[in-house]
Amino acid sequence: MRLDKFICKSTHYTLAEALMLIETGRVIVNETVVFEVSYQAHKNSVVTLDGHSLTPRPFRYFMLHKPVDMICSNVDEKYPSVLNLLDVDSVSELHIAGRLDADTTGLVLVTDDGHWSFNLTSPSNKCEKVYKVLLSKPISPDAAQRFAEGILLQGESNLTLPATLQIIDPYNVFLTLTEGRFHQVKRMFSAIGNRVKSLHRQQIGSLELDIEEGHWRSLTLAEVETLSVEHLS
Repeated sequence: MRLDKFICKSTHYTLAEALMLIETGRVIVNETVVFEVSYQAHKNSVVTLDGHSLTPRPFRYFMLHKPVDMICSNVDEKYPSVLNLLDVDSVSELHIAGRLDADTTGLVLVTDDGHWSFNLTSPSNKCEKVYKVLLSKPISPDAAQRFAEGILLQGESNLTLPATLQIIDPYNVFLTLTEGRFHQVKRMFSAIGNRVKSLHRQQIGSLELDIEEGHWRSLTLAEVETLSVEHLS
């Protein structure tokens, strides 16, 4: 963790205040004064501020059921941020692991553990995401095979990674992806001559959405550890 964030997570100082504390030589890491804000403090590092030992607060992990017309951002823009739904302290320390478009609903993970979220969203770790898709036209008979072989999206030179398509009925399917390109689901169906009418993320890794729209809950330790075992390096 960056030293300035380590200080913020161990105290009630803001990032700007943490910067000033570091640059004025008041922070010591492993008996050495550190002036670099970006210095990486590890879990076994001994960090003191004005002689007082600092211990970061435990990381937090939340499941959130995103409604339509909310955005996966830390601040409100054209639509309000999904973080407005969370009734917890220090919301500004949290970030979203794997974003959804404003018109997409479903499972969103929120945390203040940057290492955990980075590895979950890294394409190299191939974390599966399952989406329920409502289509404007009946699904073509060869769609599952084409998705399994990879789709060439408009404006790109590399095929998508193999994806699994499960047909519920002609207009409803489940799509499982292991990557997250820009508007990927919508672009994949557009590439085979169809259009997504509604999109809902139901699952990330082994974690399935189990709460009502607009609600949230903390992940259990077992859920956090299971996702870590599955996808963290």
